[in-house]
Amino acid sequence: MFIVDSHCHLNFPELKDRLDDVLENARAHDVKHMLCIATTWENGQEVLAMAEQHEQLSASIGVHPNTQEGHEPDLNELIQAAGNPLCVAVGETGLDYHWIKGDLTWQHERFHRHIETAATVQKPLIIHTRSAADDTMKTLRDHKADRSGGVMHCFAENWDIAKQALDIGFYISFSGIVTFKSAPDIQEVAKRAPLDRILVETDSPYLAPVPKRGRPCEPAYVRHTAEFVAALRGISIEELATATTDNFYRLFPGATKNT
Repeated sequence: MFIVDSHCHLNFPELKDRLDDVLENARAHDVKHMLCIATTWENGQEVLAMAEQHEQLSASIGVHPNTQEGHEPDLNELIQAAGNPLCVAVGETGLDYHWIKGDLTWQHERFHRHIETAATVQKPLIIHTRSAADDTMKTLRDHKADRSGGVMHCFAENWDIAKQALDIGFYISFSGIVTFKSAPDIQEVAKRAPLDRILVETDSPYLAPVPKRGRPCEPAYVRHTAEFVAALRGISIEELATATTDNFYRLFPGATKNT
């Protein structure tokens, strides 16, 4: 069996300092590929280096909507960095009105640059949205994000938002949140979304799924999320794993195909 963790932060201290054990735990749980996501301009170089050193890792380039420190890359810088063959995606990027308040013009402008970068280099977007779903979807439509496609990472919205994303060609990725008792809307989406348009992820080191909730998350735990989604859909874990792995490599064709 082959499971992909489509979104993790292995460069964060909780995981980076024990990376060999994290990768071995993943392998032991049939998690054979992981997409390591940049959140700042500076740590983009870290995830690229990790992807170069470990064939089971791929990397993204982008600046998280909540990042307020460090270098703010312009469009040309983003395009040049995202053109690196080790980079398979642009992001994570998007809008977040939960943690950041006030005039968010800068956040929107950053999002616009990432969308244009993805279209230019023809690599998919990794979208973060929190308390901003309507504006996120409007921005994706208005700026023609269907030119590159992408994924709604750590999906935590309802079916209406999922349908809007699916309608513009985006994929839906489920994190450990889908296993929480407080997530009936997300569970409905996990049941209704087309099997050929879903992914699973950890968002490590955050959001460990049941039964690991409360612990630092790591890629091995994505198996629990995959098992939960498979049960929701009434299919085997093997079928869910095959579908989400195929979906991952269709969306991210630049990722190394491990066996």
